[in-house]
Amino acid sequence: MSAIGRAIWYIESHFASEISLDEIAGIAGLSRFHLSRVFGMTTGHSISSYIRSRRLSGAALALVDSSSSILQVALDAGYGSHEAFTRAFREQFGITPESLRKQGHVRNLALQEPIRMDDTRLPKLDAPRFETRAPMLLAGLAETYAHDANQAIPSLWQKFNQHFGHIPGQVGNVAYGVCTQVDGNSEGFRYMSAVEVTGADDLPQGFVTTKLPQQRYAIFAHRGHISGITGTVHQIFGEWLPESGHQHAGVPDMMERYDDRFDPRTGMGVTEIWIPLKA
Repeated sequence: MSAIGRAIWYIESHFASEISLDEIAGIAGLSRFHLSRVFGMTTGHSISSYIRSRRLSGAALALVDSSSSILQVALDAGYGSHEAFTRAFREQFGITPESLRKQGHVRNLALQEPIRMDDTRLPKLDAPRFETRAPMLLAGLAETYAHDANQAIPSLWQKFNQHFGHIPGQVGNVAYGVCTQVDGNSEGFRYMSAVEVTGADDLPQGFVTTKLPQQRYAIFAHRGHISGITGTVHQIFGEWLPESGHQHAGVPDMMERYDDRFDPRTGMGVTEIWIPLKA
């Protein structure tokens, strides 16, 4: 079973009680950040939103199928008051618990069903090559995204590609997508569309820089359309890294490398995924 499969199994077995991200990460065999990152990319949900949706979906069924008071249903769902439960319930379903109990059915509610992972549909991961890279100064555009709401990343690339090829000090004809952890926020990450540069002078308006130290990388190839990269990332962090004996170096989380084997117009080709490793 994959790391995300193990995480989902644990959530489904324990979401009726209080569970922490540390507990789920321990079962999955990943760090808190990498679990949040891969879970969001793979399932389209953050861990907290999935647990909340599962609890509220269970509460909705209890409201129409049981005679428990609304307060008892709220307490069973982990809410300390009727008011907090009503607010969360309305945000989730657009209806109050009282209104749902009165209508007596859930046919108009989008209940969150358990996610079922099919590991057999994940891409086959080729063995990586290893490379030690000298320090790099990268410059580009960056935004912060939630792990389960990163659909705007192509728009960032669209803006960046208007500058690609004539950025002052640009090194080569290679672009990088750099993912880094947002301090203190396990639900979000910073994504940077960038090129390597020789210096930070005269960069276009809105550009930021980041310097990566000399370090060793495991380098994987993702083949096909870029939209399928989430499956490859899942395999790297969910299977290869926990079983490899290597440790993640921490910065960046991972780096995508786009060279002349990738066609940005069609999104097809070979994308390299670079994972920094501790020495």
